[in-house]
Amino acid sequence: MDFKRMAELLKVMAHHYRLEILQKLGSDVLCVSDMEEVLGTSQSNISQHLSLLRRTGLVDYYVDGKMRCYFLKDPKVLDILAALQKEYKEDLPGPACCPVRKPAA
Repeated sequence: MDFKRMAELLKVMAHHYRLEILQKLGSDVLCVSDMEEVLGTSQSNISQHLSLLRRTGLVDYYVDGKMRCYFLKDPKVLDILAALQKEYKEDLPGPACCPVRKPAA
């Protein structure tokens, strides 16, 4: 496993705008102006986030007239987003040797 690459991927994804951009691109192709409405931030801010996502190979774009239309490129992103959104009722239990699991004396 390439843990360095995994860490870089998670670092790049670790911003709420980038996570939302990736989530939206998982189901649709969007232009910066579309994202501006959805995210409620400036076009320049979105462009900076998209630039980073593109440099790391998570997204790409094609040109349609004067617009750049972005799409998700790395399929792992969808799996990571799904894992982050999953809800659990309980934490994992501690190991049997752990004092947290043993009743108080």
